[in-house]
Amino acid sequence: MSRLLQAVANRDASALSQIAGSYPEKPSQSVVNSEAEHLVDALFRQFRQVFPAAAATNLRTPADESAAKKQWIAAFAENGITTREQLTAGMRWARAKDTPFMPSPGQFIEQCKAGACHAAGLPDADELYRRVMKYCGERGFYECPENYPWENKADYWMITALYSQMQAGNLTESELRQRCSKQLKSMADRITSGEDIPEPRKQIPQLHIPSKPDVAKSHIADIRARFGLRKS
Repeated sequence: MSRLLQAVANRDASALSQIAGSYPEKPSQSVVNSEAEHLVDALFRQFRQVFPAAAATNLRTPADESAAKKQWIAAFAENGITTREQLTAGMRWARAKDTPFMPSPGQFIEQCKAGACHAAGLPDADELYRRVMKYCGERGFYECPENYPWENKADYWMITALYSQMQAGNLTESELRQRCSKQLKSMADRITSGEDIPEPRKQIPQLHIPSKPDVAKSHIADIRARFGLRKS
């Protein structure tokens, strides 16, 4: 360290260059997820065949390909893309695309997830949202949720859960759509793991649903204002 300080003080460029050369240019980077790495390696081999423009754009040089792979490996690890079945679903979509260019990681991952839902006999997130809205409009015609004409057992459990969450949390459309995606992933995981989804059955009604903190504070403020109470 004293050598470095002396070189800086003397503005000795030669000494600084020698010191810099004794340190690695970049710290070694560990693989985010070994399974994701294997999947991306296999995927990129297919990409070169399916998307001919990739060799002149995204994968033009070894450095380009290495940088692209790091992005895809991280994206796969963050989004739970870990199986060959998910990859197959994404490639099925990719081969059907009428373009010579590679998709983005986000586009491909979206199709991997949609393919997993399709393989499990589930709708995609948009269709599930539509079914939730349909249930909201028609549930009053039936004595109980179990009497509603569900398309399958999974729909019953997903849609009733989403309806309860929507009512309890006063969810916006975007929030409900996000919950739909989470419900689908959870249900797809259950089905692909071999779990037998139970038949619809009556549930104990939830008589008390806690309010969100901001809603509760608003109610308390209204009560204080109404009765002239001061904050403690």
